[in-house]
Amino acid sequence: MKITINDYNLQNLETFTQILKKDESTLINEALEFYFEEQQKKLLEKNLADENALTNLDYDEFWDGVDID
Repeated sequence: MKITINDYNLQNLETFTQILKKDESTLINEALEFYFEEQQKKLLEKNLADENALTNLDYDEFWDGVDID
């Protein structure tokens, strides 16, 4: 695996390793964990919104044409 970090992020990484007294690997792993958690939240919210869009019928629309004896 080859990872390229742009200058801005590299500079922040160097700065925060000193401020937080953590090594680069720890900071990168923490950042990735946070990123993945946020992406999972977004996906869940999107899935819920998509599911709600499919079932967003009022009572009459839902039961229209259904005969119950």
